[in-house]
Amino acid sequence: MTALAHFAVGNMTQRCHKRSEMNRLRPILCFVVLLGCLVPGFERLVAADGSLNSPYHLAQQQSPYLLQHLDNPVEWYVWGAEAFDRARQEQKPIFLSIGYSTCHWCHVMERESFMDPATAQILNENFINIKVDREERPDIDRIYMSYVQAATGRGGWPLSVWLTPSLEPFYGGTYFPVEASHRRASFKQVLKKMVRAWEEDPDGVEQAARASIESLRMSLLPRSSRKVELTEQPLSDAELGYRKDFDPNYGGFGRAPKFPSPGDLQFLHCAALRQGLDSSKGTELLEMSLKTLRQMANGGIYDHLGGGFHRYSVDRFWHVPHFEKMLYDQAQLVSVYLEAYLLTKDPFYAEVARDVLRYVGEKMTDPNGGFYSAEDADSDYTHDSSEHGEGVVYLWEKREIDALLGADAELFNFIYGIKEDGNAPRDPHGYFVRQNILNRRVELAAAAAVAFDQTPEQIEMTLQRSETILRHARAQRPQPHLDDKQLTAWNGLMISAYARAYRILGDVSYLQAATRAAEFLQQEVYRQETGTLLRSYRKGPSTIEGFATDYAFLIHGLIGLYEAGFDVQWLRLAESLQIKQDALFWDIEQGGYYASLAEDSSVILRIKDANDGAIPSANSLSALNLQRLSAMLDRPQWDEQARRIFDLFSDRIERTPRALPQMMLALDFSLQKPTSILLAGELDAADTKELLAVVNETLRPHSVLLLADGGLGQSYLSQKVEIFKDLRPIDGQATAYICEDFTCKMPTTSAELVREQLK
Repeated sequence: MTALAHFAVGNMTQRCHKRSEMNRLRPILCFVVLLGCLVPGFERLVAADGSLNSPYHLAQQQSPYLLQHLDNPVEWYVWGAEAFDRARQEQKPIFLSIGYSTCHWCHVMERESFMDPATAQILNENFINIKVDREERPDIDRIYMSYVQAATGRGGWPLSVWLTPSLEPFYGGTYFPVEASHRRASFKQVLKKMVRAWEEDPDGVEQAARASIESLRMSLLPRSSRKVELTEQPLSDAELGYRKDFDPNYGGFGRAPKFPSPGDLQFLHCAALRQGLDSSKGTELLEMSLKTLRQMANGGIYDHLGGGFHRYSVDRFWHVPHFEKMLYDQAQLVSVYLEAYLLTKDPFYAEVARDVLRYVGEKMTDPNGGFYSAEDADSDYTHDSSEHGEGVVYLWEKREIDALLGADAELFNFIYGIKEDGNAPRDPHGYFVRQNILNRRVELAAAAAVAFDQTPEQIEMTLQRSETILRHARAQRPQPHLDDKQLTAWNGLMISAYARAYRILGDVSYLQAATRAAEFLQQEVYRQETGTLLRSYRKGPSTIEGFATDYAFLIHGLIGLYEAGFDVQWLRLAESLQIKQDALFWDIEQGGYYASLAEDSSVILRIKDANDGAIPSANSLSALNLQRLSAMLDRPQWDEQARRIFDLFSDRIERTPRALPQMMLALDFSLQKPTSILLAGELDAADTKELLAVVNETLRPHSVLLLADGGLGQSYLSQKVEIFKDLRPIDGQATAYICEDFTCKMPTTSAELVREQLK
């Protein structure tokens, strides 16, 4: 124990023996403090007089990412007034590090740099160091990621940015290596350059930072207020872009890396319907999506043993993934595969959706009903080793598979492309020497025809037996870290996926899962007294206020949940949240939704985002939510708000429609007359279910579904929509009213006639 730690122990022991102190300090606190002094590095928590400084600033945080850095020798602060005040008082620049708990390169940079005492000393002496979980604070991440992308042409995590005490960025990048290589400076070299720049010319640095933030402001904040004519031209331009970039051999768009991009695939489905599935254009657009979905589900980006999709593929073949699994990917891809099933009736797509939902239910669902955020890309090599690597739990040596499967190994190895020397098509970092990533590249019929004296059905049974054996063996390995933070926005996406799965596949457990999650969010992150949302939950609600995405994504999920189970409380809550979202984030003058609240002074730019990346933007999804709620609740002002979103982002819609696939879906909805499908009948009655089965058997992106149940649901809807007061079953039988702009066709009790009216 160091002399300083000895001094602190004596000092605290004396304090704990004083009666006045004993009245305030529990005995257990003294015990913990004494033990804490035995921990290496404890002395950095002790002030010169022997009293304790604020213990690790991260210790009280909920974020698994922040807690992962608890034992770094770097003195990390959280994003907030304490760090900002100290930076201003000491006139030190801020080093801002943004990442998330399942990020591989975040782990690498922590091991190489943030756990290194020499690097920590440079950081602690010269900077105020702040850690941010990008999943907790997407607004902060978006601002500084935009700066780094503009300055360097690239982005990613970990995000490393240097700020003035006024929070304006003056330098940034992503991962910095521990040693200089390939014309890249080492992290220490960069730190020393930043120290020198600040010491020699702080005024110049601040002036450059102010200029950069002003430039960022001009690029990120749309200024259009012109009213534009809505046409199909942006939709056609987007289609052309997809045709040009499509990879006909392996699916997806462009070369490498390849991302699942569910928004792109959903747009293709909608575009195929618009062109007509029996037309050449419609067939071409649909085939681009189907090819991509098959290649992904058969490739290494899919976990063939455990279920679920990895984040992206580093190659064009969907073979070698970046191994983390994100909840938002699972949620959106379930919906895309379900759409493909509706459009083709091919059970392959439905089975993929079921398998992903099985994975989410087993691995990413909390007992409280909420959904976890992610599984890590990394895991330990062995149970008794702290060394870990990316994808370790998912990799197989051929000899291991041969030993486990015996006589069945030959067939399994043929189907999954297992090789003695490993099967990765590229391995620049040497991660996959003699390792195999499961890729199902041979169709069963082809395998039956080649060399195996089995029918395709027999081969499938053999593979299922082999997969069960390997799944059990894999479960004995050290498992990846699970980020058990439950984000409101991502839970909204998953609620939507489960609700949609119930409508299409009919498994009541899916409706139950969606309902449990909605009830959990309503109880834990929705504050009844204010009508507002919190961002997340982990062992209790967070203190972070919800962002526009939290409102938009949850509203989206609640609309879907109502259309699945017709519990009107969810439609009522969706309406309330939309009203609150408008009050908190809507720009009355220019239109559009800001990402964050106005009262947060630490956000130097209130951004209005429309680009749809891995997840949709709040503005894009809200444009669709507003139109759907308007059609359901007869609120034309919400149609007008959606129109103002299109006006605001008209330049982007015209110039880069492919960057806004969710906005394109909303635009497509606006160009059609939405169909309102109104059913009158008892929810659990057989005749009502028969009509619902017809409604749910095809993809209908331009429709909304409402039930006149003769009870609370109809009472609520009758207050919103005049026609609902008179909707009744005909002759006691469930009746369908198919309407456009609430002008209805002849009501019918015939399922076949409903099918004809919906064509």
